[in-house]
Amino acid sequence: MADSPGTRPVTPPCDPAEMGDLPSYASVGETAAPDATVTLCGAYELDPHLVHPLIRDLPDLIHIPAQWGRHPHLRATVDLLAAELTGPGPGSDALIPALLDTMLVYLLRTWLAGEHPVGWAAGLADPVTGAALRAMHREPGREWTVAALAAEGGLSRAPFARRFADLLGQPPMTYLTWWRMTVAAGLLRRTDTTLDGIARQVGYASEFAFAAAFKRRFGVAPGRYRRH
Repeated sequence: MADSPGTRPVTPPCDPAEMGDLPSYASVGETAAPDATVTLCGAYELDPHLVHPLIRDLPDLIHIPAQWGRHPHLRATVDLLAAELTGPGPGSDALIPALLDTMLVYLLRTWLAGEHPVGWAAGLADPVTGAALRAMHREPGREWTVAALAAEGGLSRAPFARRFADLLGQPPMTYLTWWRMTVAAGLLRRTDTTLDGIARQVGYASEFAFAAAFKRRFGVAPGRYRRH
């Protein structure tokens, strides 16, 4: 990391033991004299089958300039995280992961506010498709039709379907199926709800119909997915 391509690299003179006891999920990067700079690196491990479409639409790199006063919520979260990492106390093991999640949300929110949204973010920002998206996410088990989703956004069926496909790159019912399968996969991984119960929660009248849709999406039957 450097301020310009012509800057000569400097080997950090810091003894790692002087950096204190950081949690295992935090790592210290470059430290340069005389003013120490600590680079905090974190990572999220994602299931490739369950990646949210917003993540797929993000650029490879997002840079949020640290300008005082511009992003107070993000700045407050960074300060709280720094305080917990440099002076951990009772409850730090619970606070630090929560603050990392909070920081990620504020980073994404800050970036979206400063950019022209595309893909899923554009769909959510649009008043018509955004209303439909929120309805699908809120009630995945409802017997949705394109007309019912269009009514959520206050538009007729055909214009809504075109608008949804233009913004999100797929028809509304295709997106609904993806979301239902994503919810179902999460329930299979985290709960012991029966397959019939999960099927009804995500809008399928029978376990058989649900299992067929799930296998088309993930390549394995829901029972096998749960076991593995």
